[in-house]
Amino acid sequence: MILDIFFLIGGLALIILGANKLTDGAASIAKRFQISDLVIGLTIVAFGTSAPELVISTLSAMQGSAEMAIGNVVGSNIFNILMIIGCTALVLPIKVGNGTMSKEIPLVILSALVFACFANDVYLDGGSRNIISRIDGLVLLGFFLIFMRYTFAIAKNGNENTDEEQKVMELPMWKSILFIAGGLSGLIFGGQWFVDGASGVARTLGVSESVIGLTLVAGGTSLPELATSVTAALKKNPGIAIGNVIGSNLFNTFFVLGASATIAPLSMGNINNTDIAVMIGSSVLFWIVGRFFKERTITRIEGAVMMTCYIAYTTWLII
Repeated sequence: MILDIFFLIGGLALIILGANKLTDGAASIAKRFQISDLVIGLTIVAFGTSAPELVISTLSAMQGSAEMAIGNVVGSNIFNILMIIGCTALVLPIKVGNGTMSKEIPLVILSALVFACFANDVYLDGGSRNIISRIDGLVLLGFFLIFMRYTFAIAKNGNENTDEEQKVMELPMWKSILFIAGGLSGLIFGGQWFVDGASGVARTLGVSESVIGLTLVAGGTSLPELATSVTAALKKNPGIAIGNVIGSNLFNTFFVLGASATIAPLSMGNINNTDIAVMIGSSVLFWIVGRFFKERTITRIEGAVMMTCYIAYTTWLII
């Protein structure tokens, strides 16, 4: 048990450090080739903050731990909305833009509904079990390409707030390559340790991998997003948290889950429609608290309600 916890913590630390170094190195090289800060932020930096979810889910899929792969995505999406947005709103109320309210948040709801359809083969197709197939994975990757095309269209039209561009640190070429190589190594080895440690903890505690994936793994891999959002709020720019959460959720559902299912079909196992309903419900709640009450502002009270919902869901899972 102690060794499993060591692998869990050490693996997570390696993943986060590796993601940061890989992002810094790749962004520096992109900057050297005169790619704009905004495009770097929308692609490389966005990938970097979601790299932990990608590594854990793909490795879990390759090792036959489908429940952990899916639980990581579902749990991370729930954590991102209820905990990260809630925590950020407690620090500073979040003003939500018109475009975000009418386009981006509905995309998050759509992604959750698409996942719900793919995860219900028994009810919708009369299948013997619920599974995210390779075809489902390829469709999700197709949605991801559409989302990226939409993102670049926004950037091209200049609709993004330039205050939210990522400031890229320029490094010597040798250092950039070293960061990329070291970051990739950290992601690979850290991911392996984390999956092994999480599986060991699940076996020792006698709980399913789905519960570990929905809680411990999901919370751990969402730490980069949490740190980014709270830091932005402390710097009086909480709006970054909205884009951070939206981008992460869409990346998780469309790319992480799509890539994982393409590698190996994923059986839903113990992850059921209750968990999916919570993911859909949290996405809808995200839209409601932004649209109504104090119009287009997520207040501290609403943030506290969102955090309470997450604590209640986690308590229900454990019990």
